Amino acid sequence: MKFLLLHLLVIINIFYHVVLCTSSAHHESQPIKTNQRVKRAWVWNQITTLEEQTNIPYLIGTLHSTKLRRDSKYILQGEYANTLFKVKENTGDIYGYEKLDREEKAQYNLTALLVDMITLKTLEPPEMFSIRLIDINDNAPSFTQDSYNASVSEMSATDVLVTKVTAVDPDDPTVAGHAKVTYKILQGYEHFKINENTGEIFTLSSYLDRETQASYEVIVQAKDSPGLSGGFSSSATVTIHLNDINDNFPTFTEKEYTFNVYEDLRVGDVVGKILVKDIDEPQNRNAKYTFSKAKFQQWFEIKSNAQTNEGIIILKKPLNYESSDNVFRMSIEVTDPSIDLRVVKQQRPSSTTEVIVNVLDVDEPPEFSAPYYMFKVKEDVIKKTIGFVSATDPDSPKRPVRYSAKPIKDDLFIVTINGSIFIKSLDRETNAWHNLTVTAEEIGSPTKKATSVNVYISVLDVNDNPPEFAEPYAPRVCENTANDIAILDISATDKDEMVPGMKFTYYSVEKENNFTVLDNHDNTATIKVKNGAFNRDVAKFFYLPIVISDNGVPSLSSTNTLTITVCKCNEEGEFTYCEEAQGFTAVSSSTIIIILCSLALILLCVLVAFLILRRMRNNGPLMLVKSPAEIHEQLVTYDEEGGGEMDTNGYDVSVLNSVRRNMVRSKPDMEPYPNLYAQVQKPARNGDMFSMIEAKKDDADNDGECLPYDTLHIFGYEGSESIVESLSSLESGSSDSEIDYDVLNEWGPRFKMLADLYGLEHLEEFPY
Repeated sequence: MKFLLLHLLVIINIFYHVVLCTSSAHHESQPIKTNQRVKRAWVWNQITTLEEQTNIPYLIGTLHSTKLRRDSKYILQGEYANTLFKVKENTGDIYGYEKLDREEKAQYNLTALLVDMITLKTLEPPEMFSIRLIDINDNAPSFTQDSYNASVSEMSATDVLVTKVTAVDPDDPTVAGHAKVTYKILQGYEHFKINENTGEIFTLSSYLDRETQASYEVIVQAKDSPGLSGGFSSSATVTIHLNDINDNFPTFTEKEYTFNVYEDLRVGDVVGKILVKDIDEPQNRNAKYTFSKAKFQQWFEIKSNAQTNEGIIILKKPLNYESSDNVFRMSIEVTDPSIDLRVVKQQRPSSTTEVIVNVLDVDEPPEFSAPYYMFKVKEDVIKKTIGFVSATDPDSPKRPVRYSAKPIKDDLFIVTINGSIFIKSLDRETNAWHNLTVTAEEIGSPTKKATSVNVYISVLDVNDNPPEFAEPYAPRVCENTANDIAILDISATDKDEMVPGMKFTYYSVEKENNFTVLDNHDNTATIKVKNGAFNRDVAKFFYLPIVISDNGVPSLSSTNTLTITVCKCNEEGEFTYCEEAQGFTAVSSSTIIIILCSLALILLCVLVAFLILRRMRNNGPLMLVKSPAEIHEQLVTYDEEGGGEMDTNGYDVSVLNSVRRNMVRSKPDMEPYPNLYAQVQKPARNGDMFSMIEAKKDDADNDGECLPYDTLHIFGYEGSESIVESLSSLESGSSDSEIDYDVLNEWGPRFKMLADLYGLEHLEEFPY
């Protein structure tokens, strides 16, 4: 039917153009009168043709003008003129030279001209016209998406909207329904339906169970030209997922569970896990566990884990193997109260299982009778037991227990093996609280189980410290201060515990001549001038002893001296000049006693030292009267000098001997020589050996790890074959020596010891 209509339209179009051409030819045969008015000659403005024509070239239409002559021709201008479209110059027939697609371009705009063949002048004004393509149904509907994804809750009612699909047809919607699209479900129509005009998909079945089938693939067809034969169609796949709801009840996988746990399991730890089956997704699971026997709820609780479908049994109360409750039998029920029974349309079932918990024995540490201990003791108590701790073995058989304490600072406490706590001496002012850690350990246990407890000892205060000044006061007065002028307010402090009701009293020790101590009865006192108009030439400082007493039991007091400085002042009463007080400061009686004891001890040490020195003097010289052998024991000795001549290959020892003999000659020239010690005069160089010795002396003086050069060195064994004889001075005396050793006294303090040693004939002149 469609094709018949198209052919009919083409025939009518051709017939119309033939009639026009015949009419034009008829008019051409008649001469045109020049004096008559000529009307517009173009008699059309639109040509139509079918799209998708393949018989190329094909006739599209014919131009017609009333001014057509033998020497004129038709010309086309405009879109695709002389390419897609060409005109026959003498007849005006327009032909198409390519297949045209209306969906790409539905209309072409061109211009027709009638011109003279020779001059190409237009014989009439150009005429614009269009070529419009007539649509044929050559396109199938296409979906806007290649695939669709949708979701709907399981167990949804019928006619619930799931999603919507859309397909479009590019054909002309005004021609015979070429672009009208209708929809149809080809697959999945058992569970879903679709609106054929809108493409909306709805649920058809009210029993969509996710646990049976989680998703569905629905194939939808889109077809054009409804009600006509033929037409084109296409299809798309819609994947519909079912959203889970909580519609399944949990059930236990086992009829009985048994757990063995040790009695030392901590509260809050897991006793065991029981497994249930719930095929809903974790976020929708809501298993609830209850005990059939309520008495076990004080020991256990059950928490659900939706991710693992487990019921976790948690310990709430400590277990004890030695008690009668060491085996627990309990029934546990599980259900899900959040399931909507209107959705599942069944009664709420429950599932029950038996759980057995066996408590196993472990070797436990001793248990103290209290979580902690606290004792109070006065600070004046010495060497006394203040209390005891007690622990027992909870196991059977019960083992004996011994006690010990960690190392205690200052060893103020002793914890005996039977748990008694013994104190030596405590001072509250040093530490008011003491913390001990006492450990109880089983005797005879292979595992040596032990436990510890904290012991707190509070030291109670005893009034054993007298009050004293709260601060080191340094009052000053002007020379011309009048009587009854208050110069200072003083207060006191006490190292003992300042309990409510503590009172201090103040009074002067001596007769008050210049100053008065006025007790304010509020733990303070005021110092006033009694006899003013001081004379700095007579006294610049006044010392006022003040007794401060407390009201403790027993009452204690101390004398504190207040140093008052008399200063020069200007007319406004401002201090202009004051001496620094060299007198007493506020010192307590206890401090004075300590100072006196220290002085007595120092005097005793000095006396003992004096007696020892006097006895040593009575016994004669201590060092110089000793034998050379005894002196030798006190001197630094070198034991590696070797055997005399055999060790002198490296040096010319005769040079050394000549130096010794030359020392009896006149004094050599002296020249200053800098060194590490005091500035001294050294002899001028005399030979190569002298230079070497001087270098060695300098090395010894500048080497911090060696003995200083003025230390007396001897050689224990010089050898029997030395041509310079012995270098030791132990066997020599000053009486028979040929050398004048007095020169050593002029060589400075480094040689003083040698000068004294070689002057043996003057021993009686030594102070010893």
